Amino acid sequence: MQFLYFLQQAIIWLITIYYVYQLIISLFSFVKIKEKPYIINKNHKFLIILPAHNEESVIVNLINSIKEQDYPKELYDIHVIADNCSDQTEKVSKEAGAKVFVRKEENPDKQTKGAALQVFLQKILSEPKMDYDAFCVFDADNIVDKNFLKAMNKHLCQGEEVVQGYRDIKNPTDSWISAGYAIFYWTMNRFYHLARYNAGLSPLINGTGFMVKMDTIRESGWQTKTLTEDIEFSLKTIISGKKLGWAKDAICYDEQPISFKPSWSQRSRWTIGHIQCLTEYSVPLAKAANDKKTLMNFDGLLYMFGSIPMFIITILLLLINAVVYLRKEMTTSVFIINVLRYVLPTLFFPILTAILIMMIDKRPIKKMWKGLLMYPCFLGSWLLINFKCLFVQDTKWEKIEHNRNINIEDVKTKSNKIKKENSMKNNKTKQKEKSVK
Repeated sequence: MQFLYFLQQAIIWLITIYYVYQLIISLFSFVKIKEKPYIINKNHKFLIILPAHNEESVIVNLINSIKEQDYPKELYDIHVIADNCSDQTEKVSKEAGAKVFVRKEENPDKQTKGAALQVFLQKILSEPKMDYDAFCVFDADNIVDKNFLKAMNKHLCQGEEVVQGYRDIKNPTDSWISAGYAIFYWTMNRFYHLARYNAGLSPLINGTGFMVKMDTIRESGWQTKTLTEDIEFSLKTIISGKKLGWAKDAICYDEQPISFKPSWSQRSRWTIGHIQCLTEYSVPLAKAANDKKTLMNFDGLLYMFGSIPMFIITILLLLINAVVYLRKEMTTSVFIINVLRYVLPTLFFPILTAILIMMIDKRPIKKMWKGLLMYPCFLGSWLLINFKCLFVQDTKWEKIEHNRNINIEDVKTKSNKIKKENSMKNNKTKQKEKSVK
């Protein structure tokens, strides 16, 4: 029984130290850093890649938003990967002004975004006249802010080779599911990516809206094999000793599922991808942390252990408490307190964090109140997904339907309306303060 006590205390200390570390790093999101100096001052040429599988209903809005970039038109080309499409994706993409690469793949294990990028980039790199400095990748359901390429070009000029942009949501109030995604990404943007960038650590590629310098993959190509090619490429970059960049002004808007079933499927795929990356890259990350002795490599290792391993450790702690309680060596009140001590903060503390982020970033909290109330359910369902994926790992890719016909002008109108409302509120507050004085 003494062994269980020591194990319990060791786990408590491990969890405490882990979350204290995360809290300390997250505080760097409030630190203002100086702009990096330019290493080179030029307008780089970009290759824009849009992997798409049956996306005829949304891809034109994406192409149009990219065509409206505040960047020299001759310095970027738009290429759509029509990946095993059976609809009019190829046709509407060409009509919208994009070049189209048609990919047919019979092997279901290779019908993934990572595999599509690998084939397409291999083709581009093999072309003698290839003169692109960098490429950007967007999901077909995205729309892109007009300053995206300008912001990415600045980071290229500052010497950064792999940069994640700001991933925003174009349908945050459609349902409690899409609201859950929005809150999750807003939290990641500030307390993970921005915080680490300010602290001199490494953010991560986050699925879409990212930029990679061509020289980074010129020799090896795009080589990924897991279901989360973004995380995998990030980890490989960190292992090599390179930091990823973060461009908060390079904004793209992503469409998220509005119903539970596709969300469950998508998040299950992400969790399985994390497990694959954990299996494949934990040892190389640990070796890199030992060899290079940098906090960046150690932080990358902690990211991987902060998902499934930390989930397993927390379950183990709860089981130990249950065993001690069943042996009648713990009172009912103490047992309940011990369980709630870990369950409540996990589910409800993120609501307070979300409200704080929405206040700082001046987002409309009233319109998100349902999403905030349901956020514990969103996170709780993710815990169930993690538990399921420990035993059942279905790697079959299932398409997430995208049909929200929102263009960049719709987003601009909504954004301007919110800014106007916030400005009016600030003016009213100032007037009240003057009247009190």
